[in-house]
Amino acid sequence: MCDISSVSSNKKDIINANTYLGIELGSTRIKGALINGQYQVIAEGSYKWENKLENGLWTYDLSDAWHGIQSVFSQISNQINKDYQLRLNNIGGIGISAMMHGYLAFDNRNKLLVPFRTWRNTNTHDAHRILSSELNLNIPERWSIAHLYQCALDKEEHVHNVAFFTTLSGYIHWRLTGKKVLGLSDASGMFPMDSNILSWDENALNKIENLPEISNQPWNLKDILPTPLSAGEFAGRLTVDGASLLDPSGILNPGIPFVPPEGDAATGMVATNTLKPGTGNVSAGTSIFATVVLKRPLSKAHKELDIVMTPDGHLSAMSHANNFTTDLNAWVNLFAQFADAIRKPISMDLLYTSLFNSAVDNGTEFDAGGNINYCFSSGEFQAGLEEGRFVFARGPQAKLSLGNFMRAQLYGAFCPVTIGMNVLTKEEHVEIDSLLGHGGIFATPEVSQRIASAAFGVPVTTMPTASEGGSWGMAILASYIRRKNITLIDFLQNEVFAHVNSVTVFPRKDDVEGFQRYFEQFMRSLPIEHAAIATMP
Repeated sequence: MCDISSVSSNKKDIINANTYLGIELGSTRIKGALINGQYQVIAEGSYKWENKLENGLWTYDLSDAWHGIQSVFSQISNQINKDYQLRLNNIGGIGISAMMHGYLAFDNRNKLLVPFRTWRNTNTHDAHRILSSELNLNIPERWSIAHLYQCALDKEEHVHNVAFFTTLSGYIHWRLTGKKVLGLSDASGMFPMDSNILSWDENALNKIENLPEISNQPWNLKDILPTPLSAGEFAGRLTVDGASLLDPSGILNPGIPFVPPEGDAATGMVATNTLKPGTGNVSAGTSIFATVVLKRPLSKAHKELDIVMTPDGHLSAMSHANNFTTDLNAWVNLFAQFADAIRKPISMDLLYTSLFNSAVDNGTEFDAGGNINYCFSSGEFQAGLEEGRFVFARGPQAKLSLGNFMRAQLYGAFCPVTIGMNVLTKEEHVEIDSLLGHGGIFATPEVSQRIASAAFGVPVTTMPTASEGGSWGMAILASYIRRKNITLIDFLQNEVFAHVNSVTVFPRKDDVEGFQRYFEQFMRSLPIEHAAIATMP
């Protein structure tokens, strides 16, 4: 419960529009967080949604996106009315964030040309290969330019009609404000950026424009890309139509300022205060990525690593894996069904905590006892897989215990992202001062930190804000619009996180060695996964 002084302070912030709204469209949930002038969440909402496989491609229904956004805002508005007896007419700033990458293409009448293609699709391998070779940069399969170029390679009819293409956050922002812009971090997952000018790489633009599949189009690439903007820049205002889209009840006023829309990598950096060179974060959910802010450029391009930007323009290296918690959650739900079957139902919080703790119990073997789990629900570039299948495997000498099973689950989930991280640390010799864990998996005290520190061999820290999610990080970016003459790094360090406590778990020798044995077996046994893909529809 809030004390009387907090209620009074929050009421004043609501009345004076000293509140900031962040909405993030994640892979399984759309979340919203409204913060006060002290960066604390005073109202929040969430909406579950799911991707679906249509005609061999992963997509989301955009009408469901709008229904989810409206539901989230309605929950927040109703909570403000219930807790403070106030109508949420005005807000100091709004920011939209979403899953990075993917492909949303529109014609000159703003009509969506093909269903939204998400980051999860791996049909763009030829585009990745050709573009990476032409530019001498790694252009991952997930990137928006890879999707566009693959469409051109495949001679899809819609390509010549493209007048604008963007990411999910860029699309939502455009509909709410009328502005075709994108934050630096999300932009860097669309197309290569030039860190000197904080905009598109002109050399890369010219090279791709000269490729025959692009030069034959009636458009110029630069003209159909959104305009990149740095954190804190003014990015438009909520239009009358946008206000109706966000809040069909009509309570919210138009005219509210927006900050640049961003990707979930950026909100993860902000929510974990990892914008300084040498720091990094691990953002774990349906997918997982580890992002390290670089002290120096890498020596060469690596297919396992994306080079992206922080929202204020520092270069970062990202190891991204498409798969993380989908399989883990399915197994936990199986245990929940068993509990229900024996008429001993258990809360999901207690179930997750109990199962995770078993992975670090004294009787659990450090290498998971010869049990291996592949969590691939979809293709995984890091592991060379165009498709995915769930596989749990063990040899005849493996010891199957609850602890070993759960450690195999957690180790297996961290293995794909470790492939890229090993390139960063062992080939490029990048020294990582610390990593901060971010996302729901880090809500169980210390267990996921211990597993992550074993995988990466560095200390892993969490803060109370780590479970707040990307919507809170986006709300923080929205609040930065009011701050002048202070860098984003200093703003986070000296204001937002000045009094936030943290817990750090250091790597343990037995865990690190155990994970290494598991990882080596995981890589050796990948033919099992290939066989499953070949034999299981």
